[in-house]
Amino acid sequence: EIVVSQQLSVKVADVIYARFLTLFTTKTPTPKEILNVTVDNLRSIGLSRSKANYVQNIASALDSGSLVISQIPNLSDEDVKKELVKIKGLGPWSAEMFLIFSLKRPDIFAVGDLGLRTAIEKLYGVKRDSLKEIEKLSQSWRPHRSLASRLLWASLENI
Repeated sequence: EIVVSQQLSVKVADVIYARFLTLFTTKTPTPKEILNVTVDNLRSIGLSRSKANYVQNIASALDSGSLVISQIPNLSDEDVKKELVKIKGLGPWSAEMFLIFSLKRPDIFAVGDLGLRTAIEKLYGVKRDSLKEIEKLSQSWRPHRSLASRLLWASLENI
């Protein structure tokens, strides 16, 4: 779901992810089931070739055991990021979204998220390209930066 939503609006990502789920009999397809879907089939539901490959990269990492998902919750935030970014298609933003939404970690702020930066610009007057200033501002929300992120996204009325 995170790969689908990379660089897309919430609405578009929701539509494509709903199409993705129609390719499977359950809402939580196994890595093997995902690997059995061709890149062309993934593209037919609206994924770019790159994203289709990224989805399969994740499924392959899980299927091969190079990523053991059951161990991820026991890792520190930084170690989760290190493990996830080893997979082509998952960068810092994707890892931070996983920490916020899947692992429910309380103190994650994705300074690379354009939505968060846009909300900060609107609400605080800090230019969205001023990453150091935004990061500094986010420090004042510790240890609840994930909640602050959710509130900032909600202020954009995308949810």
